[in-house]
Amino acid sequence: MQKKFKIRKEDQVEIIAGKDKGKRGNVVRVIRDKDRVIVAGCNIVKKAMKKRSQQDRGGIAEIEAPLHISNVAIVCKKCGPTKIGYKIDGDKKHRVCRKCGDTL
Repeated sequence: MQKKFKIRKEDQVEIIAGKDKGKRGNVVRVIRDKDRVIVAGCNIVKKAMKKRSQQDRGGIAEIEAPLHISNVAIVCKKCGPTKIGYKIDGDKKHRVCRKCGDTL
């Protein structure tokens, strides 16, 4: 059975726990099987990279590491970090802000 996540790629999120608490960024990738997301510019870690070709430089690179999905909250344009609700409009299902009711 496939899990249903409320956060999708390209969503604006805020980190609510961990070393980067308070930072905002867009979701680059959602890793469904591990319940994790990668947020642009957040949770930067250093990783040793091996040379892949003659021209490629190896060494220590800074990359964005995955965060658990429970440590991020989606950001509404009007009211900031919020939870997501759903409204069914005919045969369409829309994500809405729980605080102000605006579509996300």
